[in-house]
Amino acid sequence: MKKILLALSAMALGTTVAGAADLPPQTYTKAPVAPAPVFSWTGFYIGANIGGAWAHNNWTDTVLLTNFNNGNNGAFIAGGQIGGNYQIGSFVIGGEADVDWVSSHTGTGVVIPNGSTVALTDNSRWVSTVAARFGYAFEQFLFYGKAGGGWVGSNGFNVTNLTTGNTFGCTTLTGFTSCSNTAGGWLVGAGAEWAFAPHWSLKFEYDYLGLGNRTFTVPATAPFLVGDTFTSNNRNFQMFKVGVNYLWNWGYNRY
Repeated sequence: MKKILLALSAMALGTTVAGAADLPPQTYTKAPVAPAPVFSWTGFYIGANIGGAWAHNNWTDTVLLTNFNNGNNGAFIAGGQIGGNYQIGSFVIGGEADVDWVSSHTGTGVVIPNGSTVALTDNSRWVSTVAARFGYAFEQFLFYGKAGGGWVGSNGFNVTNLTTGNTFGCTTLTGFTSCSNTAGGWLVGAGAEWAFAPHWSLKFEYDYLGLGNRTFTVPATAPFLVGDTFTSNNRNFQMFKVGVNYLWNWGYNRY
């Protein structure tokens, strides 16, 4: 009887092994891995900036026949900007508007034949620009150019005799022609921006603002240089800015 039980057990075991051998091999499928998020520059932003500016302005006149060159006077600037971008692939397009306060420039003076020193001042007090931006993005880094227009406001054209102390200008004397304190022109620039956090970016930017010429004719009510016509040429305003932006709809939001 014992031998019969052992034989039956062996037969059952053999049948089980044979059946297992006929089964297809098992395969294991890994769970899908979510793709890494991709940074997008699409959205709106607002920010602040500080930097330096250089104004170039050559003044000539018809009485003294002198070149009052106050080129490349430096000043501190500070202000803010607002804008938006739209990213298509790696290309980014958008627009930006900004306004900056400008610290006072120094005037320039010349010595005229009678020994007096005449100085001109036409100090820029603020600058504002509106421009289109276009660039190429490498994830959180954006390299861009910009083109548009801008305006520079001054505190008025003034002529001062530093020897006698007599002074006159657009804000103190009536009768001036073309005495607007705001001048406009065309703008080009370039910069780089780094999104160091999902909603924050740091930018470095250079802008060149070419301005139109201005002409002032001294009226008969002036204490000196009556009838003299001052004309500016080769006017430009250059800026280098460092800015910080707060970004809406930015960050790792495209998959």
